[in-house]
Amino acid sequence: LGLCISRASASVLNLNCCLVLLPMCRVLLAFLRGSQKVASKKTRRLLDKSKTFHVTCGVTICIFSVLHVAAHLVNALNFSENYNEDFLALNAANYRGEVSQLCLMSLLVPGLTGVIMVLVLFLMCTASTYAIRVSNYDIFWYTHNLFFVFYMLLMLHVSGGVLKYQTNLKEHPPGCVKPNRTLQQNVTVPKTFEDLLPDYTTEPFPEDLPVPEPFAQHNFMRVCSEEPKFQSHFPETWFWISGPLCLYCVERLYRYIRSNRPVTITSVISHPSNVLEVRMLKDDFKARPGQYVVLHCPRVSALESHPFTLTMCPTDTKATFGVHLKVVGDWTERFRDLLLLHSNQDAEILPIFHQRRYPKLYVDGPFGSPFEESLNYEVSLCVAGGIGVTPFASILNTLLDDWKCYKLRRLYFIWVCRDIESFRWFADLLCMLHNKLWQENRPDYINIQLYLSQTDGIQKIIGEKYQALNSRLWIGRPRWKLLFDEIAKCNRRKTIGVFCCGPNKISKILHKLSNSSNSYGTRFEYNKESFS
Repeated sequence: LGLCISRASASVLNLNCCLVLLPMCRVLLAFLRGSQKVASKKTRRLLDKSKTFHVTCGVTICIFSVLHVAAHLVNALNFSENYNEDFLALNAANYRGEVSQLCLMSLLVPGLTGVIMVLVLFLMCTASTYAIRVSNYDIFWYTHNLFFVFYMLLMLHVSGGVLKYQTNLKEHPPGCVKPNRTLQQNVTVPKTFEDLLPDYTTEPFPEDLPVPEPFAQHNFMRVCSEEPKFQSHFPETWFWISGPLCLYCVERLYRYIRSNRPVTITSVISHPSNVLEVRMLKDDFKARPGQYVVLHCPRVSALESHPFTLTMCPTDTKATFGVHLKVVGDWTERFRDLLLLHSNQDAEILPIFHQRRYPKLYVDGPFGSPFEESLNYEVSLCVAGGIGVTPFASILNTLLDDWKCYKLRRLYFIWVCRDIESFRWFADLLCMLHNKLWQENRPDYINIQLYLSQTDGIQKIIGEKYQALNSRLWIGRPRWKLLFDEIAKCNRRKTIGVFCCGPNKISKILHKLSNSSNSYGTRFEYNKESFS
């Protein structure tokens, strides 16, 4: 039983170690997501579950690794108790009853690599928990990069050759008798069934000839022509992980070559509520609304990098692109201190001709995200919580340039924030888009609803500049059920894309409402992005 469980769990581990790398091939996913000829809308929506698929494979590896280790401990005891003196080549133990060492030290390569892999996997699993990712992302990032060590040990682990098979079954069939002089002189071994029959050439053949007893019981006496020969099984793990591992390494090399030139930082803007905006330039950089990039600043960290959603994409008329990042951790704090002359300033705008010496910044990407599909629906509902508005900022900027070339004909934009100052991040953008649509006689194209959970300082937003937003500002939290019913009623028998970037509490509510039915025949398709 232990041998069966260890072999079965090893097959499951081979499969999941193969699949766990595929969701991390970001360039491949971005290509599939952006190519409508290669992938349909349903296929692209499945790609949005790549992170969930990666986590599922990781959890499966952890569970079956424990099962695999437990089965091999049972196998070690069985190898010790069932020591075979006839076939010494098959023994994993050195002698009968070798329980103290559990037969592991005699198999140096599989035993040692197995122990190290368990330790590496334990570090990766514990550091991947939500509490550690939020409190100290550096620990998660550095321990997760031990996967390369894990895969190298995995390739060595299967080279031990514990399980063997016989290579000369024809010359030494199972159950055969070893040839010796006594057997050859005194025993005439029948080779065929006819050898046991009497000579009936001169006598009539009886009708009821009895079958000889040895053949009736299937007790054939077979003679071995040579000693048995055994050989270790060829490791199958190479077939499983070599392809995905090579694909991942090639992609990482391509990403390194693509991002080896630093970008030019054109301006840095410090917004309220510890939000920093960075605008950049890079040759031949192209991106679609909703995509994200990975920023790497060697002066902040030599190895660490972080993903940020593009809030401004390059167009035919302007090559500038930008990101908004919230200062919440060690990396963002050090990055802010390097960019700003005085980090306690409320705002800083440095034009190109007065640009200070910014640190070198490398940009990897862009990569795809679910929010790219928001422009491919006829009606879209975009819900943002706090800094989660950043994916929709690039979409709003794109609509500000030209909205007629896209399939989208109605956009519901809902933004939930704690304090009023957070709305100032993109207040100018929302007002410009609103005014443009009014001038083009399409005021119903976008429906803006801003919800404020705290009323402190609400009078600050009142003014002529943000008059369009004042009438769309609500106190409290959205009544999601009524909101969905109203949208379904106004868009009967249509498919509406629901896009959310924010707290898990809001995400769960929207997911549940999207899956619920309504009396208007409206279908809601839920999409979500999260970097946590």
